[in-house]
Amino acid sequence: MQADIDFSHYLKSAGAGLIHLDLAVEGINCAGCMAKIERNLSTIPDVTLARVNLTDSRLALEWKAGTLDPALFVSRLAELGYKAYPFARDDAETLEAQRAQGLLRRLGVAAFAAMNVMMLSIPVWSGNASDMLPEQRDFFHWLSALIVLPAAAYSAQPFFLSAQSALRARGVNMDVPISIGIVLALATSVIETLNHAEHAYFDAAIMLIAFLLAGRYLDQNMRRRTRAFAGNLAALKAETATKFISPIEIRTVPAAAIRPGDIVLLRPGERCAVDGNVVEGRSEIDQSLITGETLPAMVTPGSAVFAGTLVRSGTLRVRASTAPGGTLLDEISRLLDHALQARSRYLRLAERASRLYAPVVHATAFLTMLGWLAYGASFHDSIVTAIAVLIITCPCALGLAIPAVQTVASGALFGSGVLLNAGDAIERIAEIDRVIFDKTGTLTLPELDVANLAEIPDDVVRLAGRLALSSRHPVAAAVARKAGINSPLPDIQEEPGQGVHGLHEGRPIRLGRASFCDVDDLANEILCRDPEASVVAFRHGETRYAFAVRQRLRPDAADIVAGLGRMGIAVEIVSGDHEPAVRLAAEQLRVRDWRAGVSPVDKIARIEELARQGCKVLMVGDGLNDAPALAAAHASMSPVTATHMSQAVADAVFLGERLAPVLAAVKVSRKARRLMRQNLWLAVVYNVLAVPIAIAGLVTPLIAAAAMSGSSVIVMLNALRARAREAV
Repeated sequence: MQADIDFSHYLKSAGAGLIHLDLAVEGINCAGCMAKIERNLSTIPDVTLARVNLTDSRLALEWKAGTLDPALFVSRLAELGYKAYPFARDDAETLEAQRAQGLLRRLGVAAFAAMNVMMLSIPVWSGNASDMLPEQRDFFHWLSALIVLPAAAYSAQPFFLSAQSALRARGVNMDVPISIGIVLALATSVIETLNHAEHAYFDAAIMLIAFLLAGRYLDQNMRRRTRAFAGNLAALKAETATKFISPIEIRTVPAAAIRPGDIVLLRPGERCAVDGNVVEGRSEIDQSLITGETLPAMVTPGSAVFAGTLVRSGTLRVRASTAPGGTLLDEISRLLDHALQARSRYLRLAERASRLYAPVVHATAFLTMLGWLAYGASFHDSIVTAIAVLIITCPCALGLAIPAVQTVASGALFGSGVLLNAGDAIERIAEIDRVIFDKTGTLTLPELDVANLAEIPDDVVRLAGRLALSSRHPVAAAVARKAGINSPLPDIQEEPGQGVHGLHEGRPIRLGRASFCDVDDLANEILCRDPEASVVAFRHGETRYAFAVRQRLRPDAADIVAGLGRMGIAVEIVSGDHEPAVRLAAEQLRVRDWRAGVSPVDKIARIEELARQGCKVLMVGDGLNDAPALAAAHASMSPVTATHMSQAVADAVFLGERLAPVLAAVKVSRKARRLMRQNLWLAVVYNVLAVPIAIAGLVTPLIAAAAMSGSSVIVMLNALRARAREAV
């Protein structure tokens, strides 16, 4: 049946001649399942990627285009005992909700049966100590069996079916020993009842199932919570768009049907489905996802808007600039998925430990049984002890220790405006002790700013802005941007290398070089005060002004540099810009170690020099010339405005105009690394303490189930601590 699926809709290009496919896989419960799937599928020729995301049971596959049929992966997974189908986020959430409801129903049945059996067990316990007749005791035992056996057959199905699939595929998973433990406990109870023994363990068996189901249900709900902290991007996506099919006619169409150049209508309360530019209308929009600013921003014709933007007031017409799947919101989603599917050093360590679980735990349980038999214990007591060992050694906590922290920390970073682009980025950022900043576009904002705007009348600024719209020069663009005007003056001509000129209200009007506008005196005054400024001169008849245009430091740059210093992290500026500009930025930020006029090769040399000294460097840059240094550093970050090359090699990308995400990345990463280590130690200490106690016969199967479930919940709760925002 699976072979009839049309995979064409789900296949995506991964670049470099590779095809990408996401599959939802049922039955993944631990790191052992992940390792088995990845190891098996990676052996298929031409497969370049096989990664399982434990939090949403998703398998990411990449292979060389034109070489493999996607149905092969579904068939191979079926051979391994797993059911798979194309991953769709909404369908996956619906299916997981159904699974949670199923677990809850089974838990209810098991708990109800346990309460009734406990009522029957109390008189048996008290009667065994007094004068209960054997016939009465047998009657209570058989009545307990009548309640427990059908309840167990229904409630324990998740464990039985999972174990059956694993055994059919000639493998084992953590549900195999659990199922063996349940079956042995029930079988022993029936045998004891048939032999008219004083003790039967129907109450313990059904309570064991109830504890296991409670742990499985809590585990599943914890995973759903951790995914929520990774950012609910699906809620930010508009599934439909209102498209103009003619100048006066609109139609609601799926967002996937929008193409570049299409005009869409946005009304108050709607989310934008596309990246594009406003062609008509004015509105306040919530673009906190992109800029990190919580205050609404005003957009007018020419302003850029992004998918996920919420329109608060006014109606907009937006011309789409990207095809479906290519929006910034889609790129954010891909970065998050890539980070969660990648493997960190701690996760690889946990996976290797989990792979040893199956042979070790079965051998330990078998040797425990033989040891107790040799010691003189009864076969019954030896079996019960072996059952406790099988259950208590389940490596759920170890399998969840790292993925849970990684997912929650990724969500916390996303909330702080940081998108991870590498699976081990959290660990490497946590280790850094020095930050190297590029200046232009990193410490400074990417767009130029008018520094002396307060000295120029508003009517002059507006008129100069209208004139600047006719120029292609970036310095003139800064004047137009600050003026907030979108209606250029008519009949304006541009003189290349000089400026623009024309007539307005019967008088000549000019904008450009100081000599072009005959305002050299005003320009010299500005340059005396601010040698790093670029001067844009304006003249309208006898009205003469000069705009001082310069790069502006990010609003919080000084605070973030100081914050890094308080954490014991050294900061330096390494820039290709000329010396006066770099010196001025260093003085404003109180950075003593800076270098100017540095080439890409020199930047790499500086990073390598620091590495030889034992420093772990975080490089923060945005330009194409920064890409080699970003790749060479121990960890790297770039702003969302960086070139595609820089974003591609950076370990993380940060959003907005502020530098706060850099400090947040260090704080959250250090906290996440601490929690990863704590979780690994919790899992190890649990097994070191629990296994010997179980082998010694001091733990019943019921207590073993409670301990195993409790360890998983503790690990998940500890991981959720990573969600707390760090003050910056």
